[in-house]
Amino acid sequence: MQMPVRKMSGSKRIALVAHDNKKSELMEWAIYNKAALSHHLLFGTGTTGTLVEEALGQPVTKFLSGPLGGDQQIGARIAEGKIDVLIFFWDPMEAQPHDPDIKALLRLAVTWNIPFACDRATADFLLTSPLMYADYEITTPDYSVYNKRLQNPNQSPK
Repeated sequence: MQMPVRKMSGSKRIALVAHDNKKSELMEWAIYNKAALSHHLLFGTGTTGTLVEEALGQPVTKFLSGPLGGDQQIGARIAEGKIDVLIFFWDPMEAQPHDPDIKALLRLAVTWNIPFACDRATADFLLTSPLMYADYEITTPDYSVYNKRLQNPNQSPK
């Protein structure tokens, strides 16, 4: 069975997210990569989006703060095929009040097979990939069996 394909253009739609303790690290990374990021459309949660916009002088589509639903807004855009890449500098050493939202966001990135980075090294590798600047066909999992199961809950999956 052929997997569904979604086409990404050479100009990627990149979501930038950072926990409070990682915002300065993300800002340093973004400034260092200002020229590369200028080729893409940027999205961000609350304060992170504002900080990136000010640091780069590039427009950033901003969502709510993560704990107020911004993580979920980005997750919804991923599910809709409207975000191509997720850069999320998260703090593994501090529990967050919205940890379930964070887990859901990361799960959606995997579910829809989009590239994502959770630390600076991975973000560097991702941003320097030639695929970031070229059209790319991303295979997305075929969830038709799952969707049919939801439409017919009394029918057992085959």
